[in-house]
Amino acid sequence: MRIGIDLGGTKIEAVVLDERSNVLARRRIATPRDDYDATLSAIVSLVRAVEREAGATGTVGVGIPGTISPATGLVKNSNSTWMNGRPLAEDLPRLLGRAVRLANDANCLALSEATDGAAAGARIVFAVILGTGTGGGIVVNGHVLVGSNAIAGEWGHNPLPEPRREELPGPACYCGRTGCIETFLSGPGLARDHREATGEALAGPAIVARAEGGDAHAAATLARYEDRLARALAGVINLLDPDVIVLGGGLSSLHRLYRTVPQRWSAFVFSDRVDTPIRPPLHGDASGARGAAWLWTPEEAEATRA
Repeated sequence: MRIGIDLGGTKIEAVVLDERSNVLARRRIATPRDDYDATLSAIVSLVRAVEREAGATGTVGVGIPGTISPATGLVKNSNSTWMNGRPLAEDLPRLLGRAVRLANDANCLALSEATDGAAAGARIVFAVILGTGTGGGIVVNGHVLVGSNAIAGEWGHNPLPEPRREELPGPACYCGRTGCIETFLSGPGLARDHREATGEALAGPAIVARAEGGDAHAAATLARYEDRLARALAGVINLLDPDVIVLGGGLSSLHRLYRTVPQRWSAFVFSDRVDTPIRPPLHGDASGARGAAWLWTPEEAEATRA
C-alpha cells in the first residue's frame, strides 16, 4: 500500500491507498506551527497511526509547502517558514526507517487530479492551492513538471498582474518582496484585505457567510478577490495555456469562483476567446495527500514490500 502525507500550514493529512488507489485509511491532525521537531514527530506518528489502522506498512510520499533545493538538499520557499533550511529529506527517512519521496504540495494536487480526478485525461494541467499559502503545480502528459530549480508552477511569488493603483506596492511577503500573488490570494491575504477595508477581523468563511447574507462590505471583498484571481490565472493561461485548471485549498470550496473568475479573466487573456475550464478538485481536501501517495507507483510499492 501507499501512504500520502499532505503537510499543510494548519493541518497534516494522511491517506492510505491500496493497489487500486482505494482509500483504506484517512486521518488529519493540526500542524504544530513554528516547531520543526514537533512537525517531524507529528508526521511520523501519523504514518504509524494509519499503518496500524490499515494493518500493514507502506511507501511514504509527502507533499510539502515549498520544495527541496537541488543545490543544498534542504527545504526552501516554504510559507511554513520553520521548515526552511531544514534537512527534511534526510530526517524523515531516518525516523521512519525507509525511503521517503517529497514533492511540492501543489505538484501533488496536480498529480492527483490529473491521474484520476477533475483533470483526468487532460494533457496540460495547472493546479492551484488557495489556502494558508498560494501555490501552483503543473502536470504534462501525466508527469509533474519540476524544473531545474524545482520551482516550476510557483506562480504565487510572481507580482500580481496589472495591479491597480491602490494595490501598489502591495503587502509584504515572507519571501522578502512585496505584492506577491500569495499576499492577495491566500486565506490570510483575503482576511487582511477585508480587515484593511472595513476594520473587521474576519476569516475567509465568515467573510463568505457575510457576503451571502447580503453584507455589502463582505461582497466587495470577495469581488476584489475574484478580480485578482482572474488576473493571476490569466497570466498562467497566457504562458502555459493549460487544458484544465483545478483549484485546491480551503478557498477552492467557494463555489462562486468557478462562475465569476472565468467571467473576468477574458479581459486579460491574449486570445479571441477563452475555453479553459476551471474545476474544483474531485477528491476534495484529500487530493494533496492522494497525490503524495501517487509519488510511488503501485509497482514500486509492491517491489519495496517484496
